[in-house]
Amino acid sequence: MKITPIIVGQLEVNCYVVYDEVSLKAVVIDPGDEFEKISSVIDNYGLSPEYIIFTHAHYDHVCATRELKDKYGVRIVMHKDEKSVCEMTKNQCVIWGYEADDFPLVDLEVSDGDRISAAGTSFGILHTPGHTPGGICIYVENTVFTGDTLFRDSVGRTDLPGGNTEKLILSLNRLMQLPADTRVLCGHGDETTVGRESRVNPFINSKFKLKFFS
Repeated sequence: MKITPIIVGQLEVNCYVVYDEVSLKAVVIDPGDEFEKISSVIDNYGLSPEYIIFTHAHYDHVCATRELKDKYGVRIVMHKDEKSVCEMTKNQCVIWGYEADDFPLVDLEVSDGDRISAAGTSFGILHTPGHTPGGICIYVENTVFTGDTLFRDSVGRTDLPGGNTEKLILSLNRLMQLPADTRVLCGHGDETTVGRESRVNPFINSKFKLKFFS
């Protein structure tokens, strides 16, 4: 399994292209913007994308979806509890000048514990609400893609519609049960590991987190 991160959009979202070097099948995680930038990586490597997976449906993580779907015929994957956020995003972007058709329907709704076989491996779905109701993390081969649930030295905000601090705390605790050497690829910023965040992240380490979540 190979992973190529691509920083896209004004909010510098980490889009990830995950692919198998033998079959050249690929999965795109969080195509937030800059379709040409994402497609150039796909085409330069000669990849055939099978799925787009949203960790969540905020606009900065989904806005290149239509163009990718039109070009490659990929299937769109989202958690079943993320529908309200997806609709909010579409309505918000229409106000900004996008067309409603720029936001295609989801092809596959997933739940906690589901697995997606693609790109020569199996992607495990972890439902991690808190930042949004249907936020997910994607676990594959000792790597977890955390979207906006967990960042290096920080965590996702919960003050947007659908956010819930108590649920986020439970989701973070769940992530900390993964092996300490698990590679954490975040929705924004640098990568980290589960072990590092359990030790030094002030929102997770028990020495500090109460003052942040009080």
